[in-house]
Amino acid sequence: MMSGPRPPGLDGVLVVAKPIGPTSHDVVALVRRLSGTRRVGHGGTLDPFASGVLPVFLGRGTRLVEYHMTDRKAYRATVCFGASSTTDDLEGELAPMDGPSPSRHAVEAALDAFRGTIVQVPPAYSAVKVAGRRAYALARAGKAPELAPRTVTIDRIELVEWDGGEPERPVAIVEVGCSAGTYVRSIARDLGATLGSGAYLGALERTASGPFTSADAVPVDVLREEGRDGIAARLLPEDAGLDGLPVVEIGADDVVAIGRGQRIRDPREPDETPGVGATEGGLVRLRATDGTLVAIGRRHDGWIDPVKVLRAAPGTGGGDRDR
Repeated sequence: MMSGPRPPGLDGVLVVAKPIGPTSHDVVALVRRLSGTRRVGHGGTLDPFASGVLPVFLGRGTRLVEYHMTDRKAYRATVCFGASSTTDDLEGELAPMDGPSPSRHAVEAALDAFRGTIVQVPPAYSAVKVAGRRAYALARAGKAPELAPRTVTIDRIELVEWDGGEPERPVAIVEVGCSAGTYVRSIARDLGATLGSGAYLGALERTASGPFTSADAVPVDVLREEGRDGIAARLLPEDAGLDGLPVVEIGADDVVAIGRGQRIRDPREPDETPGVGATEGGLVRLRATDGTLVAIGRRHDGWIDPVKVLRAAPGTGGGDRDR
């Protein structure tokens, strides 16, 4: 029996609750298969041993991933004291440390040094490139990669639970809010070094990625059960999470012009006070009068230049070829 025509791909953002075990790529592959959408990507890798919020972008939504690259993150991290790890987490080779076991009070005091703008060295087993090769590839080959320190910002780091049941190997649950690019494994490693006891990351859950939180996330098992219809019902708009970019409504003629890659007159009145992100040179979301997102544009000298066209004018191709 011949099947009917294949439904068109989906466009938008799906917030997935990644379980421990699969890679972020595995989750993307699953969503691609279930949704029948070819273009699918994610907004920030989670290691296989980590769980939590993984924004997945479908169809035209993939073209807006770059605007989420600087989204701040939040984590719930389990820090195990009394040993170090070759990978700075539970998957590496553990080496017991002879230093004193830290107390809860000592850990809380040590966290002060991790607040604000700090410098950290990425883990040896990380995806950072060194002379064109991934650090983890060098580490697996027995070569210690020389990784450059990086500056990150820790907005919040708090000790929320303490387990001292095994005095020589206490465990802390720490909540972290941080800038993109922060390695929580490095925080665990450096916290142990500060206290002279050694420490590694025993578990990690991402509780927020930019505006997307655990409350928004759908478990993988639910996706498998509900299939394409469930994904379509849970899909957020393509520009979900980009509330910092003002919306500019444009008429039919301007929709055609933008779709052709042409600049348009900025409809903002000359004396209009710009909102957040609406300053000269700022990015804006361009919408047709029916609410359809047409493009991302940039304001400049009374004009708006197209930066990322999502829906091209009829007959011009371009933005509609994203699936």
